[in-house]
Amino acid sequence: MEVLFALLAERYERKSVMITSNLVFSKWDQIFKDPMTTAAAIDRVVHHAVVLEFLGPSLRSEVAEARARAAASKRNPAPQADA
Repeated sequence: MEVLFALLAERYERKSVMITSNLVFSKWDQIFKDPMTTAAAIDRVVHHAVVLEFLGPSLRSEVAEARARAAASKRNPAPQADA
């Protein structure tokens, strides 16, 4: 994801950047192709940064799961009991 690195490098110490991610920094190697780029990106993000970490259930995840369950129940409705 060289585009993200280019954005971070361009804005480094010039403008503010706000990033949200569900990946901890130790897993950012999944985003960038090589370890040096990953380390440089993290360095630029955390230098002069305020890092907020929210623990607990994810609202986005809960909403996505509820939507998936609703879609699945529409595709496969439960059999109705005879009265």
